[in-house]
Formats: sequence, C-alpha cells, structure tokens
Amino acid sequence: MNPNKKRPNPIDAHVGARIRLRRNMLGMSQEKLGEGLGITFQQIQKYEKGTNRVGASRLQAIASLLSTPVSFFFEGAPGHDGEEVTGMAEDSPTAYVVDFINSAEGIQLNRAFARISDPKVRRRVIDLVRALAEET
Repeated sequence: MNPNKKRPNPIDAHVGARIRLRRNMLGMSQEKLGEGLGITFQQIQKYEKGTNRVGASRLQAIASLLSTPVSFFFEGAPGHDGEEVTGMAEDSPTAYVVDFINSAEGIQLNRAFARISDPKVRRRVIDLVRALAEET
C-alpha cells in the first residue's frame, strides 16, 4: 500500500460496513441500492469501503431504502475515547458476529431463517443450533 495514500476515517469505514451488512441482510444488490439513490453501484462500493464519506441526507435516504433507523449505522462504531458507540436498542454485536453475518454462510443462513414464518419452528431451529454448538 502506498504510504502517502490516505486511509479511510474509522467511522466512515464502520458506517460503510454497516451499510453493506444491512444491504446483504435484505439481499439487495449494490446496483439496486444505487438506483434507489440515483447513483452508480461504484459509488455504493466507495461508501461501503469507507473511501467516500456518506453525507447526512444521503445516509437518511440509505436508511429509508434499507428500512432501518440511521442509528443502526453507528452501532458498535469506535468513539473518541476508544469505546464502542451503541444505538438506542441493544448492545452492539461483537466483531465476530458481524463478520459471520457478512460471510456467504451468514447471509445464506439469515435469508433462509427469515423465510421461516412459524415462530415455533424458528425457536426449534435456534435450539438445534445451540445444541449442535455445545457438542463441539
């Protein structure tokens, strides 16, 4: 890497990663998100990598298209004092969970699980996964 090349701001990189996470959770392509915003998928790539900063009005539009509150994009972000920023809902997920959800397996699992409409079946799936995890 070129030492003179400017690195993305950690907050911009975090917000971009959260945009990618939410977009993948919904199964939306970069192209479709870009179309909704009136920009190219390349611009979405730059936002997701943190190389381009997302302005406030654009972030609001992204949140609307991705059906999530703006605070979602800042959950778990590094603060000025090194502590994570948490949203209004729950504590932020740990990094390994976010990494898994962004993986191919995590995306497939989330999409399949979201298609299960019966809450009892969903509960049984969770119980099964917990039981399998305890065996290892």
